[in-house]
Amino acid sequence: MPNTSTSSERSLSLILLFAGTLFVSASLMFVLQPLFGKLMLPLLGGSPAVWNTCMVFYQMLLFLGYLYAHYLSTRLAHKRQIQVHASIVLISLIALPVALPESMVPPTDSNPTLWLVWTLFISIGLPFFVISTTSPLIQKWFSHVGHHTSHDPYYLYAASNIGSLLALLSYPFIIEPNIGLSMQQLTWSGGYIALLVCIAACGWYFMHYYQQTSPDSVEQETLPGEPSILTKLHWLALALVPSSLLLGLTNFVSTDIAAVPLLWIIPLTLYLLSFVLVFSRWATAIHRVSLWLQPVVLVPFIAYSFINPAILPYWLDLTLHLLAFFLAVMVCHGELAKNRPHTAYLTLYYLIMSFAGMLGGMFNTFVAPFIFQGIYEYPLMIVAALLLRPIAKADTGEQWRIWGIQAIFPLSLFVLGWAIYLSVADLGSYMDNIGTALIMFAGLSYAFRRQAVSLALLTGVIIFFIVGLRVTMSNTVYKERTFFGVLSVRDSVLLNEQGRPEKYKEIFHGTTKHGAQRLVKGLQQEPLTYYSRPGPMGQLFNEYDAINQQWQVAVVGLGAGALACYAKPQQAWTFYEIDPVMVDIALDTKYFSYLQRCTPKAAMIVGDARLSLLAEPEQKFDLLIIDAFSSDSVPTHLLTQEALQLYFSKIKTNGMLAFHITNRHLDLKKVLADHAKQLNYAALIQEFKPKEEIPLVVATDWFVLAKNEQVLAPLYKKGLGRWQKPGLYFGMKPWTDDFTNIFGIWK
Repeated sequence: MPNTSTSSERSLSLILLFAGTLFVSASLMFVLQPLFGKLMLPLLGGSPAVWNTCMVFYQMLLFLGYLYAHYLSTRLAHKRQIQVHASIVLISLIALPVALPESMVPPTDSNPTLWLVWTLFISIGLPFFVISTTSPLIQKWFSHVGHHTSHDPYYLYAASNIGSLLALLSYPFIIEPNIGLSMQQLTWSGGYIALLVCIAACGWYFMHYYQQTSPDSVEQETLPGEPSILTKLHWLALALVPSSLLLGLTNFVSTDIAAVPLLWIIPLTLYLLSFVLVFSRWATAIHRVSLWLQPVVLVPFIAYSFINPAILPYWLDLTLHLLAFFLAVMVCHGELAKNRPHTAYLTLYYLIMSFAGMLGGMFNTFVAPFIFQGIYEYPLMIVAALLLRPIAKADTGEQWRIWGIQAIFPLSLFVLGWAIYLSVADLGSYMDNIGTALIMFAGLSYAFRRQAVSLALLTGVIIFFIVGLRVTMSNTVYKERTFFGVLSVRDSVLLNEQGRPEKYKEIFHGTTKHGAQRLVKGLQQEPLTYYSRPGPMGQLFNEYDAINQQWQVAVVGLGAGALACYAKPQQAWTFYEIDPVMVDIALDTKYFSYLQRCTPKAAMIVGDARLSLLAEPEQKFDLLIIDAFSSDSVPTHLLTQEALQLYFSKIKTNGMLAFHITNRHLDLKKVLADHAKQLNYAALIQEFKPKEEIPLVVATDWFVLAKNEQVLAPLYKKGLGRWQKPGLYFGMKPWTDDFTNIFGIWK
């Protein structure tokens, strides 16, 4: 017979225990996510896709944990629940302390997504699964302990999300800047054991105070019927779209800055904050404000962030994206909270939410890269979020008629715009007019703020034409999306030295140019952009070619292959590139011919450079160039003290190490200057700005290091002030494989 004691009815300690367990569980979950993402990054070149894949893994285990909690709490007696869960908890202890398995090397000839998922499963699958079960299971147990609030335990979900938020915010600002990865792993393992003690205490209370129904519940037979299929599908859509939006925005944010937990955490924090707000006592008022603000923010968001992002500072463009994302998520999650079911269906509700989150993540990670050449799932889900705005109730036939009327104007605009798009041969001459019209239509979208279908479809039409026009106007001749980002080759035009238009080709990774080549005879072997002859690399090769032309040269990062044209016939060059598609592009003479013309026999090694360099003989190279930072996304593991020590073990005593550190957002020279001071290396830096307008010669920053100053003396003496000794930066904590802090070098 169940214990019907009511001594727990108004016990504050009971709330503190159950809420505290949820708080600790959520905190551990959302510290483990950035912690293990950071551990995995070095194995895959620092790609932003690492975090998205990790997120999908977490969502998959979260779903499995919720499925387990739903089955356990609805199919088994309360004592059997405790026995089964205790067994799972004890088994999970074999994974402690959490760490990466040894000898796990990612594949270099195929997409590493499945390898990454498997590695995560081996490393943290068991403890993460146990944590995933905690939120629904503990809330379900609480609904049966006879407390006076047991009839509505959803408020405990706020404690869970507050724990998530605090953990996420503490990671970049407290944990990452002060605690190394090895200590983080040990501390997390200790916290996990503390969580198991809390779960055991909750289980004891559940057994001791178990009641078939809570005091305020009605009899079992009068419980409301199970939610309908349409209701469940509505829950599914309301949870799926924000999940997909989360990964889409994360991809956008991390691609152009750095693949580090600091930036991953911003969208995830907003995502979790939305849950805290929509399950709070002020949820109704907050939801009403969110519904009103969403179309207000949508107008400038479309007008500037999609139509003309170049007009805004990056931080303001990023703010618009984050604000639009937050309001879209708030509306969806607000509707989800408003339509939550009776506690009898609590675990089913959470199960559907977790399943939808997993589907959203899987769509972005496993489906979108194969059906879209660009990051199109992000704007697509913006439109889907607008379609999920609440609409007035009506019978089915009337609802279809209303939707049809709402769709007429956007669809008519789509047909008209498509007809113009096909009929106008030279769209370039009309771009100002087209841009103005699109901004006007973006403003017009506000008029449809009360018609969800019209608002969504009009927004979709505008974004569709923006994306189409960008592709058309960019003259993209090749585009492919890989695990490491979106690569594209474009035909462009410049004004040559005689002031005449001249075609050339350029390669982009996302929005960042990775190289260019002129096509005019006599200039096809001319290194351009960051590698120009007037620039730091041209100066370096010009000076040292006069000293020794027998160099062995290694380059980490390929791009279009422009550096290859500094090669001499008697030299041996090796390129290290993590993305095999980049190698294919650089070798294809339809796009670029640097490699074919300048170093046709150069070795190409695909894979992460640090792992590849380990296999090279000691003191092999005269010059090692690290060019993995020309995109604003920085693989930080290539900048640690251990990385520099590896590089110097592979170069000769009188060899040099050169870093390309051009970056809009991060002061990478601080890290390298600190390494030079700590490890006693000679160092020079040049922040080059061309003195005259030369086609495709751009400003660029380079940092060179050597074991002794005599090696760099030719650059320093003849640099006429262009090569300088780096400054001293006090208060810098050295970057190691165990510690990096991107926040400390923000410009």
